[in-house]
Amino acid sequence: MNVLLLAWKVKMPPMMEIITAEQLMEYLGDYILETKPKEISEAQRLNYEQNMSDAMAVLHKLQTGLDVNVKFTGVRVFEYTPECIVFDLLDIPLYHGWLVDPQMQDIVKAVGNGSYNQLVEKIISCKQSDNSELAGEGIVAEQFLNSTATQLTYHGLCELTSTVQEGELCVFFRNNHFSTMIKYKGQLYLLVTDQGFLTEEKVVWESLHNVDGDGNFCDSEFRLRPPSDPESVYRGQQDQIDQDYLMALSLQQEQQSQDLQWEQLPEGISDLELAKKLQEEEDRRASQYYQEQEQEQAAAAQAQQGQQGPTDGDEADRGAGAAGTAANTGTVATAGATASPGKHSYSGDRKSKKDTKDKDKCVIL
Repeated sequence: MNVLLLAWKVKMPPMMEIITAEQLMEYLGDYILETKPKEISEAQRLNYEQNMSDAMAVLHKLQTGLDVNVKFTGVRVFEYTPECIVFDLLDIPLYHGWLVDPQMQDIVKAVGNGSYNQLVEKIISCKQSDNSELAGEGIVAEQFLNSTATQLTYHGLCELTSTVQEGELCVFFRNNHFSTMIKYKGQLYLLVTDQGFLTEEKVVWESLHNVDGDGNFCDSEFRLRPPSDPESVYRGQQDQIDQDYLMALSLQQEQQSQDLQWEQLPEGISDLELAKKLQEEEDRRASQYYQEQEQEQAAAAQAQQGQQGPTDGDEADRGAGAAGTAANTGTVATAGATASPGKHSYSGDRKSKKDTKDKDKCVIL
């Protein structure tokens, strides 16, 4: 959206300081519909409609994160995923700078032409191999990932500087984050969107001239403009880093939990036994979900009673109301942490009817 706004392809009402994610999605959806090509062949129309359908299917992920998988051979080279269609449909270039220097032949051989996910799998496989050559390649590949943990190399930075066109607005992927990038007078700049700069109206861009991340801050005219209160900016950046880390840690733990459950399955298990295992896991999750729903209902009922207020200075009722409110808050926080993004819980009679109806259903594998 920042790319589209800076390119004047999307316009917002003046003086708008706050916008919700839902409103942003509406602007984006309207733009996609408006830019539908008019005079195209039947084959091109069918291809465009298929891309449009695929993009709409992943559009909701824009609020939480997209699945992109870099390859280490070029700044525009990514493994194809449905999420990449969104960038193609909007004609927004997507770049990264995590490249292998071609002069380092041992690393080039160890990393190969695969993606990041494939390289991680290769490292695990090589570590378990009895072949000394493969084991050596695994060590070299792992050292490359460790030494380039910032997901940007100097070779990649040089390739970015030479590949991005002057004045080109694009998206830069690094450290599992997407940034708006532009090239101005031969220098790359990233749009400053960190919450630590919320009150720094004059700080707009940050130069990208090294892999360590300590760029120079500039205003909208690309003139040097250091933050007026570096300490508050630093605290805000740390808060942002902490939030990002907690989210990444939560996703990683969830993935590890799923992987562990699959690893615990014995070899040679029959389809029937596997189906039973899956059914048991589904039953366990369903039971946990219903328990959370019942707890939430009970907490909501307590909170409602508490909100009716104490009468004649009844301290017991007042305490019960406070406890109910606290319990309700804790339950909602727990549900929010376990529920999938974009899914909202309903309350009241409608929820209890739905739960009763869901309990009568069975899961077919």
